[in-house]
Amino acid sequence: MSPAVGILSEPNDHPVAGIGHNGGPQITAETIKPQPGPQTAFLSSAADIAIYGGGAGGGKTWGLLMEPLRHIANPGFGAVFFRRSTVQIRNEGGLWDESAVLYPQVGGDPKEHTLSWSFPTGASVSFAHLEHDKTRFNWQGSQIPLICFDELTHFTAVQFWYMVSRNRSMCGVRPYIRATCNPDADSWVADLIAWWIDRDTGLPIPERAGKLRWFVRVGEDLKWADSPEDLACYTMINDAGEQVPIPAKSLTFIPAKLTDNKALMAADPGYMASLLALPLVERERLLGGNWKIRPAAGLYFQRAWCRVVDAIPAGTVFARGYDLAATPRTAENPDPDATASTKIGRTPDGRFIVVDSGADCLSPNGVENLIINTASQDGKACLIYLPQDPGQAGKAQVQNLKLKLAGYNVRSSPESGDKVTRFGPFSAQAEAGNVDVLRGPWNEAWFSANENFPSAKHDDTPDSTSRAFGAIALGARYNIRNA
Repeated sequence: MSPAVGILSEPNDHPVAGIGHNGGPQITAETIKPQPGPQTAFLSSAADIAIYGGGAGGGKTWGLLMEPLRHIANPGFGAVFFRRSTVQIRNEGGLWDESAVLYPQVGGDPKEHTLSWSFPTGASVSFAHLEHDKTRFNWQGSQIPLICFDELTHFTAVQFWYMVSRNRSMCGVRPYIRATCNPDADSWVADLIAWWIDRDTGLPIPERAGKLRWFVRVGEDLKWADSPEDLACYTMINDAGEQVPIPAKSLTFIPAKLTDNKALMAADPGYMASLLALPLVERERLLGGNWKIRPAAGLYFQRAWCRVVDAIPAGTVFARGYDLAATPRTAENPDPDATASTKIGRTPDGRFIVVDSGADCLSPNGVENLIINTASQDGKACLIYLPQDPGQAGKAQVQNLKLKLAGYNVRSSPESGDKVTRFGPFSAQAEAGNVDVLRGPWNEAWFSANENFPSAKHDDTPDSTSRAFGAIALGARYNIRNA
């Protein structure tokens, strides 16, 4: 028999459900309950809109998944969870996988082909995507008592506010919205929760955590107050032609961090080390919960992190990564993107050494000759790692280069993720002091290009560095061998 859902009476008549594996519920024969701290605060909030955000591993997704359980005895109740794409819902350890741990404990019946759960009373929970702004119109006419956004910063403000209009209920449950997110200084969400965040440090203000504020939307602007009565001056004309106050909604923000999730800390004590190994910006966001930090020059690379050396250790293996362009300088275009390459080695003791880098603005034929001549200088033991632009032209370019480099170890792949994310693994190793640089006339240009990333106009050299590092870090996969 499935356990009953534990009920804690709350002012908003949203009883608390609730935590165990990786921040999930402690499930016993009688109750499911949240971990003490932010997770309990989130599940106890009376707000119309509650946002549970901050560092990675704070138990946010589990808190979100528990929210519908308070209503599964109501046959007319339905909840919809949104991610930006269906792939994110189905990802290993994502929403669908985690719901499969929790919902069967309370009688949930999965329908994987529709990504939905039904419960014995007829209540339902479904998972859906809002991949594009226009996708929101798929929900025109819907009445959804509970809307849940996982990673709210991945959605646009247009998507969110439209779905607020779909947050309606005829089942007796007061409609409300719950959301989770990690910090993103450039997201519209950062403006939405600005009152809860210290404007100087970017960190949550502890005494404001979970406090309700009220707002009305006037045009595109939000008007805020400490109570709905303070917003009565903002009015609208109702169906009877009367001027009445705009109904106010309440919103709160509840911060969380890894140390709040005792279950995950106990189950995976190495996760803290993984977060500490991130580059500075991601570490501040995902471990510190910082809402103000942005990628900027000097945050991803500093020359002081590297040791300049005069010799390459014996037994080092190499890969050279490229960032391709094919536009020569002209009077009309004196500063085009350059074709850049960086050569990185991995020493027998596991350290990394950057031994060469260069960039030049060349014609397509010049680029081809550069790559062939550089391969000859590097030797056949050095992996050549090329980016492949999307589309048929990109495939044809790479196929042509591979033919002309027959006999060399040449690999290619499309770029995936944004440039900052791709640079992150190299940045983390450099900051940890694990990167050496071979002294040479190219050093200053390479140091400067990486120190100015991602603020500079051109990022050819950082991109080639990311690609070389990615290849050498995965050397076994690409059959990199000693020279």
